[in-house]
Amino acid sequence: MAKLPSVVAIISSDPFLQGEAAREFVLSLPEEPQRTDFDGSTAKLADVLDEVRSVSMFGGLRVAIVRNANDFVTNFRSELEDYCERPSDEGVLVLRMESLPKSQRIYKAIDKIGKIIEAAAPKQYELANWIIGRCKSVHQAQIAPDAANALAELIGAELGRLDTELAKLSLQTDTGRIELSHVSGAVVFQREQEMWNMTDQLTAGRVDEAVRRWRHMVQSDPSSEFRAVTWLALWVEKASRAMEMATRRVPAMTISKELKIWPAQNVDSLLAVARKLGPARLARAVDELVDLDRSIKSTGTNVSASVERFLVSMRG
Repeated sequence: MAKLPSVVAIISSDPFLQGEAAREFVLSLPEEPQRTDFDGSTAKLADVLDEVRSVSMFGGLRVAIVRNANDFVTNFRSELEDYCERPSDEGVLVLRMESLPKSQRIYKAIDKIGKIIEAAAPKQYELANWIIGRCKSVHQAQIAPDAANALAELIGAELGRLDTELAKLSLQTDTGRIELSHVSGAVVFQREQEMWNMTDQLTAGRVDEAVRRWRHMVQSDPSSEFRAVTWLALWVEKASRAMEMATRRVPAMTISKELKIWPAQNVDSLLAVARKLGPARLARAVDELVDLDRSIKSTGTNVSASVERFLVSMRG
């Protein structure tokens, strides 16, 4: 039997691809291991290495998987380089990382005694082909090219969400083939996606684009007015929590996962908007949305205009 890698570095900017690569690696092992997962933003080196070095009570291989491992490697780089010189034979250390420059000594050390797995996220123009391949290989279904293009346009490069939608759509077809009608027929999904896209523009600081999308939604679907306050309240809460977590020096990747901000790069732009508005303005925004919700239910206020004014006020 070939010698197993002592350390595996999984490198990808997409958390979904990191998780998939880790799962596939574990499945490729000659036996089912005893697996332990750690969060690299809080994990202690001693705990992780103890897990890899310990002999399992029931025998067999041990695997320690460290999420958010960029922080972990930064904090314990020297110690990890030393570990690569004398790795354990009892287990495998798996590091899930956003990036790892080849020029760094730790990259070379891992490559020498272990394995480097790079999982590049598809670009926007590659998404449709990714969707078609994923649908066939994982969900045992086919998807028409126009349906794949529609999904790519609606969701964008959020692979986890795309995979979830493919799973649902594959269960909705009796023929094993997902057509454009299946995607376009998911009216609720489309409406919620449009609302998400609007708040995503706020996250990026593009207020004018958020207003444009809001006007389009109201024209195409007047019922959007009754969901806007909820979505905007969720966005304000997310902005406030992101700023509070950043103040505590919580890593961006952790903020992304806890607050479900995808792609993770959007954390920086959301924090920029939140800091520009400031805690006091965000707190007032919550009160304004509560008042707006109350007035909608009691006085029949012009929701469209009120939401638009609220969006404009988010310029800071």
